[in-house]
Amino acid sequence: MNLRQISIKDQLELKKVYFDSIQSLDEKIYSKEQKRAWSSQAWDNPYFDKAITKGKGWLLSKQGIIIAFATRYPNNRISLFYCKNKFQRKGYGSKLLYKLENEAKKEGLNSLSTEASLISYKLFLKNEWEIIRKEKVIINNIFFERYKMIKIIKYNK
Repeated sequence: MNLRQISIKDQLELKKVYFDSIQSLDEKIYSKEQKRAWSSQAWDNPYFDKAITKGKGWLLSKQGIIIAFATRYPNNRISLFYCKNKFQRKGYGSKLLYKLENEAKKEGLNSLSTEASLISYKLFLKNEWEIIRKEKVIINNIFFERYKMIKIIKYNK
């Protein structure tokens, strides 16, 4: 397993991870229409590219293939957090989250925020994040529910 910083040349492969992660979601939680609207954001939303090119991100690869990634953009917000289907629930998300939190701590940030999906919010809760509120958003005219979350970063003195 290789952990390294994201570079601009990773952009296309990261979009593939994003797409795979969303398309593999259980249709009892996200409908086909929701998955289509959400996964299209990799190509339709300029914010996606900004989160990769201007954000601070890390990826995990196995035998040269990117399997998961996460970014902070702006600096105090986890903006992208995705893992390929067959690598989910194996601890890779926790590794990335720990790395992002550690980097934020080194930079002197006192908190991080995110908007977590109905799937990922459990990982954040497990890692001592708090739910601020449940919110509804519209992506490509489709409604989604998600969780606005925060983590206060504790410093060891």
